Amino acid sequence: MSEAEKKLDLYQEFINVNSVDPSYYKNYNVKRGLRNANGTGVIAGVTNISNVHGYVVSEGDKYPCEGKLTFRGYDIYDLVSNCPEDGRFGFEEVAYLLMCGHLPNEEQFSYFKAAIEEERELPDGFVASVLMNNTSATLMNMLSRSLLMMYYDDPNAEDRSYQHEIMTSIKILSRLPRIMVLSYYAKQAKFHNASMIIHPPIPGQSTAETILSALRPDRQFTPEEARMLDVMLALHAEHGGGNNSTFTCRVLSSADTDPYSCYAAALGSLKGAKHGGANHKVRAMQAEVKENVKHWDNDDEVYDYLAKIVRKEAFDGSGLIYGMGHAVYTMSDPRAVICKQFASKLAEGTEFEAEFKLLEAIERLTPQVMKDVKGSKKDMCANIDMYSGFVYSMMGIPEDLFTPLFACGRIAGWSAHRFEEIISGKRIIRPAYKSTAPDRDYVPMSER
Repeated sequence: MSEAEKKLDLYQEFINVNSVDPSYYKNYNVKRGLRNANGTGVIAGVTNISNVHGYVVSEGDKYPCEGKLTFRGYDIYDLVSNCPEDGRFGFEEVAYLLMCGHLPNEEQFSYFKAAIEEERELPDGFVASVLMNNTSATLMNMLSRSLLMMYYDDPNAEDRSYQHEIMTSIKILSRLPRIMVLSYYAKQAKFHNASMIIHPPIPGQSTAETILSALRPDRQFTPEEARMLDVMLALHAEHGGGNNSTFTCRVLSSADTDPYSCYAAALGSLKGAKHGGANHKVRAMQAEVKENVKHWDNDDEVYDYLAKIVRKEAFDGSGLIYGMGHAVYTMSDPRAVICKQFASKLAEGTEFEAEFKLLEAIERLTPQVMKDVKGSKKDMCANIDMYSGFVYSMMGIPEDLFTPLFACGRIAGWSAHRFEEIISGKRIIRPAYKSTAPDRDYVPMSER
C-alpha cells in the first residue's frame, strides 16, 4: 500500500463511515435481509415456477413442517425418481419443465435435446482468448466473464424477442458445462503446471455425461456416476424466486438489461460464501472434524467436537455448524434427503462409507448440540450442502467445480425467472432505503 493510500480517510475510518445504528432497523421496521422478525421472508413477488415450502404460518406464528419443493407443481421427488426408471436422464427434462412450463412429450423432448446439442461447440478461439488468456484463480469469475464475452459473439445480443431469450438460455445451458471444465483445466495449466485438456463434445451425451466426459482425461465414467451427477444438476436447477442469485437475476431483468449481463450477475451472487459457495465451508469443516475425531463411529466424540465448534473453540470461530440449517426449511430439506439417499447407495461398500456415516452423525447430533450449548430451540435440518460436496468427492470431482456445477444446474431456474419477470414484472424492482443522515452545511475547503 502506498503512502497516499495509507493516509486516505476511507481506510482509517472505514468501519465508522459505513456503520448504521442497529436501533434504526427496529425503529423504522426495516426487514433486514428482506426477512420478517419471525424468520419468514418478505413477499417481493409472485411466481408460477416453483414453491419452496418449509414451514406453516398460523395467526402470525411460524410452525415447522417437512420440507417440500415443487417445480411447476411437480414434486421434486417424482421428477428425479421417475427418469432413471424410464432409462433417461432427468436434468434436461427438468430444464424443459422450468423453461417451457410443462413436461415434454417425446417429440418435444427430442427437439429440446437437439437444440442443446447444437450449441455445445464454443466460438472459434474462445478457449484460447477467453479461458487461457488472463486465467483467473476463481472459476466462478471465469464463468461470469465467459458469459459477458458471449455477448460479443452474439450479433443480436440486445434483441429482447422471446425467441432470442429462449435460444440464448439454451445456448448458455449447453455451453456452461464445457466452459466450466475448460476453465478448470486452464487454471490447472497456469497455476499448477498441469496439462490443458480439451475434449470435443460427444454427440448424444446428456449434460451430466458431457461434464464427466470432458473432465476425465480418459473420458471414462460409470452409468451410476452419470446418474448421480444428473440428479445433482436437477436438484440445483431451481429453488424459488427469493434465493439471492435468482432474485439478482430478476432485479437485473426488471431493469431491461441483456440476458448475458443478467446471468453473469447471478453467477456473481451464487459465488458468495453465504449462497452457492457455502459448500466450500462445509467441506472444510467436515475435513477438520475427520482430522480431530479419532473414532468417527463414536457419537460422544463427534458430539464433543461439534460442541467445540459451537462454542467457537474450533474451526473458523463462527460458532456455526456448516451444512446445517436453512432460511426456509425447518424439519427437512428435500434436496438434502434425496442427495443423502443417493450418496448412501454410492458410498455403500466403498472406502467412503465411514465418512458417510460420520456426516449422518453430524446431521443427527447437531440439533442437540445447539440446544445444549446455546439453548437454541430452533428447528434445524441438514441442507443440501451437507452431502453435495461429499457426493462430488466420491466421483473424483475437484472442489473447484462444486459451485460451478451448482451454476450449471441453476441456469435453468434463472432462465425461467427471467422469462417470468419480462412478461409479468413490468416494473423495475426498486425498494426503498430510509435515510438517517442529518443535513449539513457545506464548508469551503479553505475553512475545513
